[in-house]
Amino acid sequence: MRPTLMPLDDAIAQLLAQLPAHSATLPGIDHVSTFDADGRVLAQDLVSALQVPAHDNSAMDGYALCSADITRAGTVLPMTQRIPAGSSGHALAAGSVARIFTGAPIPLGADAVVMQEDCEPLKDSADDATVNIQVNVVPRPGQWIRRAGEDVRRGTVVLQKGERLTPAALGLAASIGMSKLPVTAKPRVALFSTGDELVMPGDVAPADMKPGAIYNSNRFFLRALLLRLGCEVTDFGIVPDRLDATLDALKKASQQHELILTSGGVSVGEEDHIKPAVQTLGELNLWQIAIKPGKPFAYGKIGRGDGLGSTHFMGLPGNPVSSFITFLALVRPFLLRMQGVADVATKSIALPAHFTWAKADKRREFLRVRRNAAGGLDLFPNQSSGVLTSAVWGDGVVDNPPGQTIAHGDGVQFISFADLLS
Repeated sequence: MRPTLMPLDDAIAQLLAQLPAHSATLPGIDHVSTFDADGRVLAQDLVSALQVPAHDNSAMDGYALCSADITRAGTVLPMTQRIPAGSSGHALAAGSVARIFTGAPIPLGADAVVMQEDCEPLKDSADDATVNIQVNVVPRPGQWIRRAGEDVRRGTVVLQKGERLTPAALGLAASIGMSKLPVTAKPRVALFSTGDELVMPGDVAPADMKPGAIYNSNRFFLRALLLRLGCEVTDFGIVPDRLDATLDALKKASQQHELILTSGGVSVGEEDHIKPAVQTLGELNLWQIAIKPGKPFAYGKIGRGDGLGSTHFMGLPGNPVSSFITFLALVRPFLLRMQGVADVATKSIALPAHFTWAKADKRREFLRVRRNAAGGLDLFPNQSSGVLTSAVWGDGVVDNPPGQTIAHGDGVQFISFADLLS
């Protein structure tokens, strides 16, 4: 009798239960340059010691004035000062205007800025403090003024602990004076592939490949995915299809790493040694998930043998699309939670299917699709787990429930690769 496959949501819940819900599991905090913190996870709330902007300032190049002085378009007032960005002027003389530039502080007595396109100097010398300015619009109080603190208030939390830093977040941190940021440590991940059929690109020319040999594509995209998630990766290469070699690789990988990630060898064939090796060195907690592609997924723990506890183990299928999908669905949220990210749920949006899917599967399916100009989704014609071109052609997947067929025009749940890979 075949064992019951675990639903994906249950598997994710069990994986995340291995880690604290609201804090990183990795020891220590790194203080890194804000320049180098993209993609890292904040270890502490970031509280602003100042307000941004610090003062009311001009949102335009133009003229600062008191709106009550302009009762009709075409009013002419003298310009009595010039305020470039980075300097501060003096109080505005009654019945005058101040030449002002974007970002410059608003002088006391001014309550509006009129952009330079709506004004006309009546003398040729723009540097002459007595030049007259014709204001060709009637301004509203407050127009083109950025108020002090409208972006950030002093004492507020601008970025929260557990937030994964983006380029915009780095800019926000810099705007409150943060040259370094406290971030969680990087997960140390040991990576290796199993399979006597695997060959590294560059080691054997395509014309010299033996029958049954394949290039190890998984090693490349898995390493890239790990690096994108902020991991330190130790690549243990290709491990032969032998139990003793698999045991030795797992023992070595368990040292100084928080996670061992393998590709291949997690099925039920005679040459698949991952399962017995993990059970020999530790424990196997999850085995086979009800998803397609990606059923042969494994999770367990390997004892380090040094009194320091155990190392998490995740075994991915050998077929490249299966390996890719299971990484995004299961490994990604686990590694984010390990770094302290609280919200690791996959985001999806409803879009119309511009295809039909007539054969329902018992498992939850992830169909490679891409968005089209009509606002719908096109389906890659070959959904085999070995066709990696589907993951390059596509820009996401349809998350299709078990037993579900799809008719043209049906609303489906689309998960973007861009969201998962950022």
